[in-house]
Amino acid sequence: MRNKYIESFEKAQLENRNIPEFRAGDTVRVAVRIKEGSKTRVQNYEGLCIAIRGQGTGRTFNVRKMGANSVGVERIFPLYSDSIESIEVLRRGRIRRAKLYYLRELKGKAARIKELRRK
Repeated sequence: MRNKYIESFEKAQLENRNIPEFRAGDTVRVAVRIKEGSKTRVQNYEGLCIAIRGQGTGRTFNVRKMGANSVGVERIFPLYSDSIESIEVLRRGRIRRAKLYYLRELKGKAARIKELRRK
C-alpha cells in the first residue's frame, strides 16, 4: 500500500519522460551523461537487457555487455534517472523468462538470443 501523496508526486515526475517500451531480452543502447570535473559528456552503453525490476520512480533495469577479453560487464540503471539522456531499442529478443540471469554462465554462441520476428 502506497501513500497517495507519494503516488501523485511520482506521477508528476514520470509524465515528462520519454522512455521507449522494452523488456528483458532486448538489445538497448543507453546514452549516459558522465560528469568529469567541470565537463560533461555522453557515453553510450550498449548491451542486452537482462532484467527489469521495481515500480514507479524506483524502477531499474540491468544491461549486460561483453567487454574486453570476453569479460561480461553488467550495469544497473535507474529508469527515470537524470543521468540517462536517451534509451534506444536496437533489437527485440525472443525469450521465455522475465530475468535472464542464466546468461552469466553461458559463453559465445550459447549466450545468443534469437530475434523476435514480427508478422
